[in-house]
Amino acid sequence: MAAKYERIADDIRHRIGTGGRIRRAAERHQWEKDRALLSEAVRRSTGATEHDTGLTIDDLEFFAHYQTIEADTGVAAVFDVPIGTRILRRDYRTQLKAAGAAVSISTSYLVYDVVAANPRLLDAGEEPWPGGTQHQLRTVNIEIDRVVESITAHLPNATEMEELDIPSDVAVLVVRKQMIDTRGRTVEFSDVVLPGDRTELVFETQLSRWDRP
Repeated sequence: MAAKYERIADDIRHRIGTGGRIRRAAERHQWEKDRALLSEAVRRSTGATEHDTGLTIDDLEFFAHYQTIEADTGVAAVFDVPIGTRILRRDYRTQLKAAGAAVSISTSYLVYDVVAANPRLLDAGEEPWPGGTQHQLRTVNIEIDRVVESITAHLPNATEMEELDIPSDVAVLVVRKQMIDTRGRTVEFSDVVLPGDRTELVFETQLSRWDRP
């Protein structure tokens, strides 16, 4: 396991063009929002993962699985909907082809009836969607106003160890991303699992200025 892990880690560091790490910064959300207004050809040329890693589409493989579930207490609370509301759960895995290891694992949730106005949004066969979630939501007339992210860390479980090809002593970072539309509704949230040894989280906070005398 250790030798395989070191080979994969070295390969990923060699290929990623941002100092050997996945660089996830807040500006990625505006970048994605701006791209939602561009042509399909431009949107197909690169996505958020390529933006974060410096990799190209040819370097990556993308897997998606969709299922309809009923909102439990936690999911219902995030969306402010009744328990049992239909939810579209989307499980994603983005893999580095050469290494056979996942760059990230994510689970995304949407309120089913909100996105069902566009049947294509219910079909995993449409993935990877050019322009990502923000463009998907644009097709049902939803504009994102802000994104709230929170980060936790834990030692990997068996699935995370296998998917990310990491040993048990390398922590994973979990980014909970919550998209809020211009009406103040949470319209999507996701949990993105990233290998802690290959990830850099960057935050920049613009502060309002004091009035000068």
